Amino acid sequence: MSSSQKYAPGAAFGADIRKDGDTWTLVLVRDLRHSPAKVWDALTDPEQLHEWAPFDSVTNLGAVGTAKLSTVGAPTPYVSESRIKRADAPKVLEFNWGGQNIRWQLEPLGSGTRLTLWHNIDPGFISMGAAGWHIAFDVLDHLLLGDPIARMAGPDAMKFDGWQRLNAEYAKQFGVEPRGAPSNTSVSA
Repeated sequence: MSSSQKYAPGAAFGADIRKDGDTWTLVLVRDLRHSPAKVWDALTDPEQLHEWAPFDSVTNLGAVGTAKLSTVGAPTPYVSESRIKRADAPKVLEFNWGGQNIRWQLEPLGSGTRLTLWHNIDPGFISMGAAGWHIAFDVLDHLLLGDPIARMAGPDAMKFDGWQRLNAEYAKQFGVEPRGAPSNTSVSA
């Protein structure tokens, strides 16, 4: 049995929502057992992104500039030109993806890394985004451990039983109504 067949996500945790005017931000925190440099590479290297992230890139995201990010699993390819606003290796990566601001912060934590993601997102999709990023972080952790499991993103993740449960758990945690898969695919995880 492969690792992906054995994978089952744990309970919803490490997530918060922040509201500033009309802007809603999903904040997710994960402690990883890997150095900030190793985690940075996974956040910026196109080959590693292809293994876990909800988007693909043909260029390295580790430098300020532009990159084309392709949403994984969209019914029709959704490619957006993204602006990498900040790339301070291995501490902070900020970019715009499909009109949504994404910020990664990496802090040393013993021999590992505390990874924090800030994702500006439509409040109607906030529990869905939290569920998707939760699974993406688990896939990332497996990749970094050398025990990769299949990437689960977009509609493929939404078909996964664990995603449905996480979506409901995060919705309850945030005090919002859970939503199922949207009729058109958003760029959230």
